[in-house]
Amino acid sequence: MLKDKLNYKLMNIAVIAFIIFLIYQTGNLWIGIISTILSIAIPFFMAFVVAYALHPFLKFLTNHKLPKALSIFIIVALLVGIIAFIIVLVVPLLFSQLSSLFNGIIAFIKQISLESSIDLGPIQKSLSTSFNDIILSLGKYVSNGAVNVIGVSLGYISIAVIAFSASIYFLSDMDMIRASVKRYLNRKSKKILKYISLLDEQMKLYLTGFIRIMLITVVEYTIAYTVIGHPNAILLGFLAMIANLIPYFGGIITNIVAAITAFVISPALFVKTVITFIVLSAIDGYLINPLVYGKTNEVHPLVVIISVFAGGKLFGIAGIVISLPLAIICITTFKYFKEDISEKIDDMKDAGKKMGRKKIIKQK
Repeated sequence: MLKDKLNYKLMNIAVIAFIIFLIYQTGNLWIGIISTILSIAIPFFMAFVVAYALHPFLKFLTNHKLPKALSIFIIVALLVGIIAFIIVLVVPLLFSQLSSLFNGIIAFIKQISLESSIDLGPIQKSLSTSFNDIILSLGKYVSNGAVNVIGVSLGYISIAVIAFSASIYFLSDMDMIRASVKRYLNRKSKKILKYISLLDEQMKLYLTGFIRIMLITVVEYTIAYTVIGHPNAILLGFLAMIANLIPYFGGIITNIVAAITAFVISPALFVKTVITFIVLSAIDGYLINPLVYGKTNEVHPLVVIISVFAGGKLFGIAGIVISLPLAIICITTFKYFKEDISEKIDDMKDAGKKMGRKKIIKQK
C-alpha cells in the first residue's frame, strides 16, 4: 500500500533539486577544487595530446626498421631543435618585424582617415595603445637579439617542462595505452570499440595532416612574401602557420594583414601582395589541402563556420582552436550511430501511437 502511495518520480526530482541546491550553495568550494584539479591535469593532458599527435610519426619510423628508442630520440631531438631555432633566431627577428607591422597598420588607418574624411582617431589611438602594450610586454622577454629566459614566468616554464617530459613517457607507452584501452573495450562492447577505433582514425588523420599543413604553410608563405619583397615575410609566414588553428578565417586574417602593410609601403607591393595571396589561397585550397588531408575529414564550410562561431562564443580563443576537431568528432559520432538514432526515433513514434490508441479506447 505504501508503495502505491509514494510517487518515486517526484522523490527523484526532489533529491536532484536538493543536490543542485547544495552544489550551488557550495559553489565557491567546488570552483576552487575544480580549478586546482585542472591546474594539475592540464600539463598532463597537453602532454598526452602531443604524444597522441606524434605517435603516427613514431610508427612511421619504427615501421622502417628503426629501434623504438632511436625513433623517440629522433622525434624529441627534432622538437628540441625546432623550439631552440624559433627561440634563439626567429623570435628576435619576429619581434623586430612586429614593430614595423604595427606601424604599417596605424599608418594605413591614418591614411584612410585623411583620404575619406572619416574621423578614425579613437580607433587609431586605441590600436596605438594596444600595440605599444604588446611591444612592451614582449620586450621583457626579448633583449639584445636573444630571448631573456629569466623574464619568463617560472610557472610557465615549469608547466612546459612537465608537459614536455610527460609527453616523452606517453609517447614511449602509447602502444601499451592503446592496447590496454582496446582490450578493455573489446570485453565491454564490440560496438563501442569499433566507434572509438573510428574516432581514433579520424583524429589521427586530422592531427597528422594539421601538423604537415602548418610546416608547409610557414615555408610556403615565407618564401612567397620574400620573393615579392614584403618586409614582414617571416612574420607573415609564422602568422599564417598559427592562423591554421582558426579554420577558414585564419588565412583570411593573415592575407588582410599582409595587404594592409603592403598598401602603406607602395601600390606596386600592394598589387603583388593581393596577387600572391590569391595564388596561395588557390594552391592551398585545390592542391595542398586535398593532397594532405585526402578525402577524409571532409567538413562542410557552413558547419565549420557555425562551429567556429559557437566555440568562440562559449570558450573564447580555446573554443575556436578546438572547434574543428569537435566538429569532426560530432559528425563521426552522428554518422556511426545514425541507424541507432533512427531506430530510437521510430520506437518513440510507435510508442506514441500506441499510447494514443489506448487513450482513444479508454475514452470509448
